[in-house]
Amino acid sequence: MATQPPVLCMVHHGLYKLQLVTDAKKICPDVIIVLGEDLTQFRNASKQLYAFLTSFSWNARCERLGFDEVWLDVSDLVDSNVTTLNASTLDRSFFRLSKEDPTVGFPFDANHHAGHVYPETSNETQAAAISHDPLHLRLLLASHLAQHIRQRLEYDLGYTATAGVSTNKLLSKLVGNLHKPNSQTTLIPPYTAGDDEWDNVTYFIDDHEIGKIPGIGFKIAQKLRAHVLQRPADIDTGLVYGGTKEDVRVRDVRTYPDIGSDVLERILGGPGTPHGIGARVWDLLNGCDDTQVSQAREVPRQISIEDSYIRLDTLDDVVKQLQVLSISLLKRIRTDLLEHEEQPSEDPAAITTASSQRWLAHPKTLRLSTRPRPPQNPNGSRNRTFARISKSAPMPSFIFSVKESVEVLSKRLVRETLIPLFRRLHPEKHGWNLSLVNLAATNMANAASEKGGVGRDIGKMFRRQDDVLAPFRVRNETAQASNRRLALEHHTEEEDKKDQGMMKESYAYAPKFPITRFGSEDIPTLSQEDGLVAEDAWGEDEDTMVADVYHCDACGAVMPLFAMGAHERWHQY
Repeated sequence: MATQPPVLCMVHHGLYKLQLVTDAKKICPDVIIVLGEDLTQFRNASKQLYAFLTSFSWNARCERLGFDEVWLDVSDLVDSNVTTLNASTLDRSFFRLSKEDPTVGFPFDANHHAGHVYPETSNETQAAAISHDPLHLRLLLASHLAQHIRQRLEYDLGYTATAGVSTNKLLSKLVGNLHKPNSQTTLIPPYTAGDDEWDNVTYFIDDHEIGKIPGIGFKIAQKLRAHVLQRPADIDTGLVYGGTKEDVRVRDVRTYPDIGSDVLERILGGPGTPHGIGARVWDLLNGCDDTQVSQAREVPRQISIEDSYIRLDTLDDVVKQLQVLSISLLKRIRTDLLEHEEQPSEDPAAITTASSQRWLAHPKTLRLSTRPRPPQNPNGSRNRTFARISKSAPMPSFIFSVKESVEVLSKRLVRETLIPLFRRLHPEKHGWNLSLVNLAATNMANAASEKGGVGRDIGKMFRRQDDVLAPFRVRNETAQASNRRLALEHHTEEEDKKDQGMMKESYAYAPKFPITRFGSEDIPTLSQEDGLVAEDAWGEDEDTMVADVYHCDACGAVMPLFAMGAHERWHQY
């Protein structure tokens, strides 16, 4: 979600995304150019908004699209409220937001939709349709939920938002564009129609230019335009991604003679294109999108940094740019993947708190991508290309050291990993001219944590063992005392029963399983117990730690000495 006035101001003056600076200055001589490389403020705001929106989801399906767009799958939340709706008091309905507490929610009027609808209809028509169509009722409730989220977003965080409500990601994104800024639109049924009828999905999507359909990129759109026009469509050479000068609507493609998924497969297929591209595009042109909203993620799938250049054709210049990009990449990795945990100090009189750092995930792959410029044509022009080439290597483990500065780590990263990667990518010493360089940290592996990951945090297990095993120490001490008494005196049967009662009492806080059946590794820790949160503060006193442990300098993990070799091999691979 994002505020809209600055964008509208740009469009009002004829400026667009990815426009050449020279063209922008011709159109608007007073435009102020600001270096936009540092997006920290926007990233932080995006994380805050994403966490806020995720809190409204029951199924944790909350998918980000860029900085300022999010898809929310609220099907289960809406369906639950449909079952509790009272048809006799629709004007005094209550939308429940919590599974556990029925009092958490907001009142709403279920007689009509919140915000705009497409196509525009009267309230009377809406009421008649709602009473006969379950889908219409579900969309109505979803529209009120969207309005509530937007209001809370503005009141709590100070951000306005635009929303689209429909049954799939494609339609919800497109319908949300109809009324901007700070508004919302719901695409109402019918979504399907018979041979002699017209449905709202077709009516809505037909008027869109094919390049505006999510999932249809520049190259696919150009092929579709060329097929309909029977010639290459004219494009704007001033824009980096070549905006079209000839609109071809979805209707033009969908109603073209003999068009279908098989024909589109022949038109769009070829080397490098995925199998089934024709069927996928045909579905999009008909408003069908069966892709699910992804589960909410604590960490991104990848982190990448790139920059474009007018001319980059010497190794010295490449090394300088790799140094700049690697610093930015490492800063991003620390910002997005390193969690700061505040732990209370062991000294009650201390005012400050001890802070520890924990990696949420470790990227296992480092990718270097470049975009070479094609050679000049005889007339001095160059063909337009967006093709990138790339090489990957295992992410070196030293980048996860928080003891070294980013600048020191970046120099080592460039020297030991990126320069060899670049030489594999461009084995020739000269003759290349790059227009773009991209660095990406990919293939994320979730780190050990209470919420899940590839394993448990060994360091926290050691620090927690005293409290986890405390009930058993009480039980063992009681057993030893009983054994001493049995060795010194003869017990009557009543006394034995009394002792057994004392033993059972000492088990009051023991785990669910008998200690004789399991070793210490099998005892459920706090992170394994359902409904418990293992966020207790565990002060780390080096003087009281077990002596035979190994501290990993790369990731800070603590483990027994016998595990040191395996852990180091894990960092290598």
